[in-house]
Amino acid sequence: MKRERVNSMARKFAYAAACWALLVAQSIAGTAQQPGNPVISVAPPLRIGAGDLIEVTMFENPDLSGRFRVDERGDITVPLIGSLHVAGDTAEEAAAEIEKRFIEAQILQPAESHATVFIAEYANQGITVGGEVKTPGVFPALGVRMLNDVITAAGGVTVAAAPKVVIIHKSDPGNPITVDYVPEALKPVVPSLQIFPGDTVTVPRAGIVYIVGNVTRPGGYVLDGRNLLTVEEAMALSGGTGHAAELKHAQLVRTLEDGRKESITIPINLIYKGRAPDVALKDGDILYVPTSTAKLVTEQVITSAVSVGSSIAVYRTSVNQ
Repeated sequence: MKRERVNSMARKFAYAAACWALLVAQSIAGTAQQPGNPVISVAPPLRIGAGDLIEVTMFENPDLSGRFRVDERGDITVPLIGSLHVAGDTAEEAAAEIEKRFIEAQILQPAESHATVFIAEYANQGITVGGEVKTPGVFPALGVRMLNDVITAAGGVTVAAAPKVVIIHKSDPGNPITVDYVPEALKPVVPSLQIFPGDTVTVPRAGIVYIVGNVTRPGGYVLDGRNLLTVEEAMALSGGTGHAAELKHAQLVRTLEDGRKESITIPINLIYKGRAPDVALKDGDILYVPTSTAKLVTEQVITSAVSVGSSIAVYRTSVNQ
């Protein structure tokens, strides 16, 4: 009887353990499949090219180590083994060939021939940084360069930058990678992502809506690409209206897909009272709040005023998210 009780308890314990293991496995699988956590692919290793500077280290044989510039034929000249073609090889492949040549020449025994190759300088494979950065251009790829390094080298992002970066690896141009990048937020988002020689980094422009006329803080307001900005929210960002603002006949100038512009009357006073639907603003929209004593200007005048970038301040709307 006692043995049966023990066996019964053992079966219950085993069943409970199996259930617990199943729950844990399901929990892990669910976490791994949650959306919003994109897996960033790793670029394939780069290959040596003409003009590159490579550093060869032979362990326990410093006299055979050195730094070698790849000539126009793609060759380097290594002491004792002579010319070696390395263009097109990865660093690991070049190291393996160097080990092999030292062994074949009977200079080193297999147990003593251990080489490492480091590409110290990429001669013709700079990193291109463009888009909404302060000084776009091509930057040298010396050593390990991380995403934040190359954007900082380009002067950082402009106020009109979207909160993301598009990266195109030279080794995989058909599969661009998009990552969040918000370095100025209270909780900065700066991915630890390596950028390789020949890669292209582009900071897209965020959407901007313009609020002009009789408001406290006229200017352009950046859409961060995640939040919807409505007329009421835009008015709050602009600090509200000035004296004698005409809220009944605010004008929304919107550019259509064919390039034409349309002007829509927006009753901001009724939106405030909840008697008219709030209107979502799109990239490039111009919201003009007139003064009651002034004649409404035409959409051409509004567009001309906003096109003068030096006279229009641009503000970010939600960098602290």
